[in-house]
Amino acid sequence: MHILVTGVAGFIGFHVAQALLARGETVIGVDNLNDYYDPALKHARLAQLTGQKGFSFQPVELADRDAVDALLVPASGVTHIIHLAAQAGVRYSLQNPHAYISANIVAQINLLEAVRRLPGLVHFVYASSSSVYGHAEKAPFAVTDRTDRPLSLYAATKKADELFHYTYAHLYRIPATGLRFFTVYGPWGRPDMAAFLFTKAILAGEPIRLFNGGDMRRDFTYIDDIVAGVLATLDHPPADTGEAPPHRVYNLGHNHPEKLTDFVAILEEALGRKAVLDLQPMQPGDVYETAADITESRRDLGFSPTTPLSVGLPKFIAWYREFYRV
Repeated sequence: MHILVTGVAGFIGFHVAQALLARGETVIGVDNLNDYYDPALKHARLAQLTGQKGFSFQPVELADRDAVDALLVPASGVTHIIHLAAQAGVRYSLQNPHAYISANIVAQINLLEAVRRLPGLVHFVYASSSSVYGHAEKAPFAVTDRTDRPLSLYAATKKADELFHYTYAHLYRIPATGLRFFTVYGPWGRPDMAAFLFTKAILAGEPIRLFNGGDMRRDFTYIDDIVAGVLATLDHPPADTGEAPPHRVYNLGHNHPEKLTDFVAILEEALGRKAVLDLQPMQPGDVYETAADITESRRDLGFSPTTPLSVGLPKFIAWYREFYRV
């Protein structure tokens, strides 16, 4: 396989590229290395990939149509795409909405338009989000549940991506699968996520903000389990029967929501320090609980997450202490 991985210097993209290279695939990594969070972390991830057999890197801005067209030409040999590049973050979408339109809408259309002219594409896997469920009427969330009531612009753009892919699968028979990720954490994680923010604050003796007074539940999913799900998805493109569009959507989550206060307690034990809590009201765009129904991904992909929070969080902390020398 010749696999294009977008967002390759990002958290999930980096780990997915590592796994693909480990099994002998050719990976063309793409990233714009923007400054949404410290670019030094992105460069450090990229340095881990650079020089590995089968890996090459292209610094491409996916919102630039001409750059995408130049990237995805027949001579590139790309047979599979794993599109993980996006502007992430629910709360940041309230501050900088245009960044989400550029990275999550314009970039997606640019890729789809380039891909429909690319011969030999086997599968287009792309990242969606559990945020599309909004104020779900029940938990766990099933892929058949209603997803037309997003609570943030970020969620709205991710739902739009699913609709774009369905349409292009219908019109141009592009085999595509969307993955709704549920609160991914682990080594090399994003600095704007809870594990990173809380660990940094606890070590510094600074307060950590818990929204809704700490009464929230999240389906925290360890990165190795997510990577296994992404690779299994890549290897199982939807069949084109000539009737329904060759497009599917799956949940990738741990299937075991945890209380945010329990999450903090595990961090405290692993770090050997107590957290200073700053209890805040619920924030606009947030949801009380996320919970993945993985019936379809377990059945079709063999997806079976195995890493509990009590194992995954200490692994994150070990990486954090080594990387930041604290």
